[in-house]
Amino acid sequence: MFPIPFRPDCEAHEVYADMDQWSEIRRRVLTGELTRRAACREYKVHWQTLEKMLAMVEPPGYRRKVPKPRPKIDPFVPIIHDILKADQQVHKKQRHTAQRIFDRLKEEHGYTGGYTIVKDVVRAWKATSKEVFLPLSHPPGEAQVDFGFAQVTIAGKIEKVAFFVMTLPYSDAIFCQVFHRECTEVFLEGHKRAFEYFGGVPRKIRYDNSKIAVSKITGSRDRQVSSEFLRLKSHYLFQEEFCLVRRANEKGHVETLLGFARRNYLVPVPNVNDLAELNERLLHRCRQDLQRTLRGKPGPKQELLLEEQSAMLALPAEEFEARRVESAIVDSLSLAHFDTNTYSVPTKYAHRQVMVIATVDEVRFVFEDQLIARHARCWQRDQPRYDPIHYLALLERKPGGFDFAKPLEGWELPAAFTTLRRRMEAEGGLGTREFIRVLRLLERASLEELTDAVDYALDLDISDADSIRVILEHRRESPVALFNLDGRPHLKVIQVEPTNVGVYQSLLTEDESSAE
Repeated sequence: MFPIPFRPDCEAHEVYADMDQWSEIRRRVLTGELTRRAACREYKVHWQTLEKMLAMVEPPGYRRKVPKPRPKIDPFVPIIHDILKADQQVHKKQRHTAQRIFDRLKEEHGYTGGYTIVKDVVRAWKATSKEVFLPLSHPPGEAQVDFGFAQVTIAGKIEKVAFFVMTLPYSDAIFCQVFHRECTEVFLEGHKRAFEYFGGVPRKIRYDNSKIAVSKITGSRDRQVSSEFLRLKSHYLFQEEFCLVRRANEKGHVETLLGFARRNYLVPVPNVNDLAELNERLLHRCRQDLQRTLRGKPGPKQELLLEEQSAMLALPAEEFEARRVESAIVDSLSLAHFDTNTYSVPTKYAHRQVMVIATVDEVRFVFEDQLIARHARCWQRDQPRYDPIHYLALLERKPGGFDFAKPLEGWELPAAFTTLRRRMEAEGGLGTREFIRVLRLLERASLEELTDAVDYALDLDISDADSIRVILEHRRESPVALFNLDGRPHLKVIQVEPTNVGVYQSLLTEDESSAE
């Protein structure tokens, strides 16, 4: 047996023995071998300590009543806490580190202590200020949507792309696609593809407060949504729910799976010819992921998704067009500006206002309900997109600019057109203008059709625009189809006698006799 050490920062009755002595005192007193007074004298313990020994099976452990004094850091703890509280209103990338707080204490407040104790104070404060989250239960038929970003090598060039992700928390199914940029038509196209992949429309979808969907925040949960988002919602009939501002954790499921998909599907950095190739890969990986079984789930994701589809809305019969509509003014060069690029339209629409209809794949231009131009979508910046056919009407009036027109640069035509132009110019007169008139036939015919007509004209030694137009129109005419009697039973009973050719011979004979 050994004496219990005394600790000056504890009350006398709070100094405890080790477990052996604790057990021995309890046994001797509780079995009647030793009285309580005798135990206090023999073991030199306070009577209150003895009461605790008899009440507890084992020592409760050492508990300090008064915190250990820290004379160097204690005066500066309130200053550290004020700095950390102020950091909560600052962007997380510009908040104080423990090292920066240590430097400021030395420079501004005359702190003479060490760095380690400052770091301990910062760590202790952050541990008590961290938010605690509640595990949630997700019913079937709900989804979450988010955008992320990643790097991809496209045709040998590294580009930053937008990463669209939709997840179903109940089945943990994920759908992801990449696009050149996050914008309205990409947002809509991502939803369209996701609904088709899942085989139904979730009844409720949770979003953050992206400007693509939210035009104005009108309350804690109330939002004024954009017109295109309303069109998407009206077509698919789902209910939206937006997170609180700066509360992305409210859609934590998609946040987690977005990181999972980026680490597992886009590492190493993909090297593809175009985004269509990469999206096929991602679709394949999403299907493979359905075979996984998560801990705590009754079956693989595929089975849960089949169960969840019964809780979803059916896909609409009418196809949804994921597009953005804007207006634009055509300038004097017959170019309309849209989304950092310019696209050509026929020159007769210069200085007019047109409607732009853009999807992820193409850009269409409409004037008074008439489609006047169509271009493949350009996702680069400050790139003019010309269609040479749009400028042929102007060049017919100004043929001198034919060889210098920028819209015609790099326009590769079949060899037959080079031969035709050479012949036309050799004949003198209006050779270039006549050649442009031939090219203008492309305004209503395809290049293949016009090439066939030009080849046929050259074989016949014909080299004028009007003759080539007649050949083209003749080749485009459809043969007369036989009259179909289906659905006309009254016509089937009519019998038409075969023509007697001999009647015409008798007419010739009568004409000869009358001439005599």
